[in-house]
Amino acid sequence: MCAMLESVPQGRPGLPERGIDSRPVSPFSPEPPVIALDKLPPAALEQVAAYFRTLSEPTRLRILNVLGTGEMSVGEIAQHIGSSVANTSRHLVQMASTGLVARESRGNSVYYRIADPSINALCDLVCGSIARRYEQAMDERAAFIKPPDARPPAGPGR
Repeated sequence: MCAMLESVPQGRPGLPERGIDSRPVSPFSPEPPVIALDKLPPAALEQVAAYFRTLSEPTRLRILNVLGTGEMSVGEIAQHIGSSVANTSRHLVQMASTGLVARESRGNSVYYRIADPSINALCDLVCGSIARRYEQAMDERAAFIKPPDARPPAGPGR
């Protein structure tokens, strides 16, 4: 996925430099260099958008959650997420087209697994961000709520 790089340029302490990852790449490297989002051409941005559109469906997130425990058949996935096999299969086809899951046929069954392990880190990052925002909003609202055992201060003549 697109990521900001960790190197810090001169004159801007604390800010990560954006651009092409400067790690050395050999023909034997398992991954290509990471390119920052602001450096991607429009066609690549369309692919990134398709990836996130695929993740925007709650059923697909439930499928990823179930597949986090390991490879499963379509029927097993459908049972775990409480959906029909046909609906589950339709979602899995979309997820396979963006590279989120991989499929393997075995006899009459099709098995799926997570193909892109970075999806776990991405989901953890998003969930953590949402949890922090929710917690901050709750803290801000709490300032307007009196504690249950608080009594009004005694005034003159009371």
